[in-house]
Amino acid sequence: MTSESPALGKPQSQSREWFEPLIVVSIMIGSLIINRHRDFSIFQKKRRATYERSQSADSLLSGSDRESDDETIGDNLRSEKSFLGQRQTIWGVQLDTSRFAGNLHSRILQKYPFLIEMFYWALNYVVYTMTKKIASHMYALQGAHEVTELAQKHALDILWFEHDSVFRFLFPFKEVSVQKYFLENHQSILTAFNQLYSLVHIPGTVAFLSWYYFVAPNHNAFATVRRTITLGNFAAFFVFAFYPCMPPRLLPESYGFQDTVRQENAESVWVKSSNVNQLAAMPSLHFTYAFTIGCTFLYHSGLLPALLGKARRQSRLSALAGAAYALAALAYPLLVLLIIVTTANHFWLDAAVATLSVTLSFFANKLWLVLQPMELLLQLLLRVEKPVPTTGLHRRMDARAESRGRAPSLV
Repeated sequence: MTSESPALGKPQSQSREWFEPLIVVSIMIGSLIINRHRDFSIFQKKRRATYERSQSADSLLSGSDRESDDETIGDNLRSEKSFLGQRQTIWGVQLDTSRFAGNLHSRILQKYPFLIEMFYWALNYVVYTMTKKIASHMYALQGAHEVTELAQKHALDILWFEHDSVFRFLFPFKEVSVQKYFLENHQSILTAFNQLYSLVHIPGTVAFLSWYYFVAPNHNAFATVRRTITLGNFAAFFVFAFYPCMPPRLLPESYGFQDTVRQENAESVWVKSSNVNQLAAMPSLHFTYAFTIGCTFLYHSGLLPALLGKARRQSRLSALAGAAYALAALAYPLLVLLIIVTTANHFWLDAAVATLSVTLSFFANKLWLVLQPMELLLQLLLRVEKPVPTTGLHRRMDARAESRGRAPSLV
């Protein structure tokens, strides 16, 4: 930066280009190991594969899980169709993939079922890159200058809605005033926000999903959260493609916003990739993820049943753990909200729309189940059997070990 440039906090390290992908890869590899099926062998005799798989299914679906505190999130946590080799009907035709259970790639998946989740995430990323291509195609048809002007108009419409319309009472603090406060008074905090902006988005969300796959009471609970995030993603992708919106940092200098994250060519790999749509401020994906994570923490804290005066089945959580969940449920979304506004990457309204999107996505998350026939057809094409998830298995195994007087295993 030149001497005349305003102080924007310290820039991100040049090592981000390799460090952040390394974090994500490390999390995924760790998840594969931690969430592996410890009692399943890839190199078992092929003729025993289906039998041992059915035994794994029994261990997953029986025992203390049926008596756990737990964990139903409304109707959404009621059982999905199980993928345990049972016959399924597609367009009136019964199909059975259990005969593929002994194939090597099926046994690898059964040993490391978290690979399926990685596959889902890859599909999400592919769709996101498609939205950038759609947007680029629109730019070519309309002219990049015209689309940029439209995105700027949408951003200015948001500022008018927040600060000059009848709804201005909902937004008492202007984004530029919040950023100016940290620029002038808390440079060290602004530096931390610059660093966290990217880390809380992709690496942080991947870490959460990896962790929740391990600690969720059952796979239906995890799948509900995953489907909610995915539907929220797709809703945002649709808006990105057809409603370009300029983030505050790209508005003309006269509006007073500073781009604190992207400076000195030390941007995060997640914000300077050629697949990143720079005119995609509305809604905020940062807050889409953060709000979903916060709601998950809030549910598991047990606070909602207490506030509603409803008795909850006996929980394994201590009062201290429940309080920690409740605190995280409040602190994490608020932290992300403050980060995205202070760094001039989003408006308040971007987060408000993301909140609405997540809420609707939760209640509609089972829409993804209509794709099960396509998934089953893909299994048939690849001659692979979908693995039994290990989510919640360690809890049941530990409970049984404790009942038999053995120390529970951690991994």
